[in-house]
Amino acid sequence: MKNERILISGASIAGQTLAYWLARHGFQPTVIERAPRPRSGGQGVDVRDQAIQVAERMGVMPQIRAAAADVAEMRFVDARDRGIARIDMARIGDKHGSGEVEIMRGDLVGILHDANTGTVEHFFGESIRSLEQDTDGVTVTFENREPRRFDLVIGADGMHSNVRSLAFGPESRFVRHMGHYFAFGNTGSEYGQDRTMTVFNTAGTMAGVYRSGNHAQAKAYFMFRSPQRDYDHRDPAAERRLLTDAFADRTDWRIPELLAGALADPDLYIDALSQVRMDSWATGRIALVGDAAYCASPASGAGAELSLIGAYRLAGELTAAGGDHRIAFRRYEQTHRELVERKQKIGPNLRLMAPKTRIGIAVRNTIARSPLLESLAGVERIMAPSTTATLPEFRPAPSTTAS
Repeated sequence: MKNERILISGASIAGQTLAYWLARHGFQPTVIERAPRPRSGGQGVDVRDQAIQVAERMGVMPQIRAAAADVAEMRFVDARDRGIARIDMARIGDKHGSGEVEIMRGDLVGILHDANTGTVEHFFGESIRSLEQDTDGVTVTFENREPRRFDLVIGADGMHSNVRSLAFGPESRFVRHMGHYFAFGNTGSEYGQDRTMTVFNTAGTMAGVYRSGNHAQAKAYFMFRSPQRDYDHRDPAAERRLLTDAFADRTDWRIPELLAGALADPDLYIDALSQVRMDSWATGRIALVGDAAYCASPASGAGAELSLIGAYRLAGELTAAGGDHRIAFRRYEQTHRELVERKQKIGPNLRLMAPKTRIGIAVRNTIARSPLLESLAGVERIMAPSTTATLPEFRPAPSTTAS
């Protein structure tokens, strides 16, 4: 088989899934991750439709269901914490769902990492300094270790992908700001109701408490409208200033307590709501997968789904092509792009979570109190093109040659 030595930058959902399938198909993946350990933070993510098939074929779907966030209700409150509207998420899921599971992002990463233990080489606390590709491979220099040669390099390193910047160009060419920032982190476990996401809005902002049924820890959730800010996203102090500037002078509802708890969390996640749009996900021997290539933004609810399916397809196409990256990368884009483009067409999620005006909040509350929301959820399920078709089983090409 050609191109067996493959470097994967990023040890999150896409990177771990890709490593699993590459190893299973006989490749030799190496995973590097800038963080010192698997990242445990992040919000709830959805494993649904074809992503369920990927997880089932990996044998991890039972663990995913056991660790499900199990949030049953979204509750909207006023400044006195009085309920003004609610969405019965469990009822909508039971009536219109297809077996999908919401799980905390850190829990999913942990499950996928465990699935690779003993079969995939990992280096944490490491990142790529430079990439130099030629007709035979890619020379990679690292921040902390000696240079190495790989046959292929895959960037699975998120929206702010280092691999993308090195191989494709500056982030400004590909990342589209969607007018909002959000933050998600631990806060006092005494806040919120079990199995509930509690939301408080003012025009253009949202503060909330997320309480998973399978976790005692409460999570603070913030969202606010803002033009794009110029700051170093790898500077925790700069990130925290974004959140502080937006909410530090707020004394309404439980915002001061939630903000204090979130800012004290070392794994606090803060970023822009953005999408990644690219004409191609590959250049020569370097390709991208997951948010690095096609982030749909947290507002889509599709990040984990696209990462799991995309990684499965990329590994599978390399297998079917006998390691020929020219064929595999092209087929990967051809088979996965339609789903990506559909998921990047964000529906009403932003208007639901952070209405722009007081009138918008009132309209959202009216809809949430009526049977209309459940009906709309059903219509959306019916009208959406199916993504539950069976994924192909990838097998080696009939005639493969040694690299």
